[in-house]
Amino acid sequence: MVFVALALYGREGASAFCVQDDLEKEVCLTETAKRIVALSPGASELLFSAGAGDSVVAVVAHSDYPPAAKKLPSVGNHTRIDLEALLAFKPDLVITWATGNPKRQIELLQELGLPLFAIEPRTFDGVSSAIERLSILAGTETEGFAKAKHFRSGIAELSEQYLNTEPISVFYQVWEQPLMTINSEHLIGKVLQLCGGENVFGNMPRLVPRISAEAVIQADPQVIITASADGVRNDQLDHWKNYSGLSAVKKNNLFFVPASPISRPTPRLLEASVLICEQLDAARDRL
Repeated sequence: MVFVALALYGREGASAFCVQDDLEKEVCLTETAKRIVALSPGASELLFSAGAGDSVVAVVAHSDYPPAAKKLPSVGNHTRIDLEALLAFKPDLVITWATGNPKRQIELLQELGLPLFAIEPRTFDGVSSAIERLSILAGTETEGFAKAKHFRSGIAELSEQYLNTEPISVFYQVWEQPLMTINSEHLIGKVLQLCGGENVFGNMPRLVPRISAEAVIQADPQVIITASADGVRNDQLDHWKNYSGLSAVKKNNLFFVPASPISRPTPRLLEASVLICEQLDAARDRL
């Protein structure tokens, strides 16, 4: 469901641009935002996708896409915000990461009366919806809604293509030390499902649980995937080669995907999804 609303109301008849954020809080602006600060790399990327790049005045560390985002001033990182630097930009809208930014610092921004819009897309449609809502707040609906439509269409095409594909078991490695994965509620877990992958840890209660090597061996996935810079093969999965009995190792089904597109809830998740679907197709051919 897309939580998008554009209304005209407010004090003394002022026009208000109102949307609901991912914490189900209504955010209203009397004018479209022209000085936006983004407090996560994903938020920066979503703003540019929404056509609001020209209105972004500051970002946080690792905001590296699109290239224009790298040229913007930083106000710290997503876990430690430089509030003094942020306030110096006099933002008329701050895009927060619902579960990723420091709670107390976000509360301080609220107390100061800054308009805050929290994002945390957990579904494919949530990504499209976030783009649409941001475009409403920035007054860039034409570009934003077009980008959202393109993403929805691409995901729908993949869903149709892999609707009846042969299931294949997958372990997605988020981190090597400590060993971590994702469950089926995580957006990456939904990518695996989209491509016909069965997440061997899909039923874990936490979104990003810690697990043991023994648990992976017992699950015996047919495919192991992890992320790396630009999807370049590195040594992150080499330790699994010590377990020659693992199905994924026996069939050489150890794959890498570019880290940013698969880990950020942005339109580039589509290209990451296409790649993972292709990798799972290659793995099926080796069984």
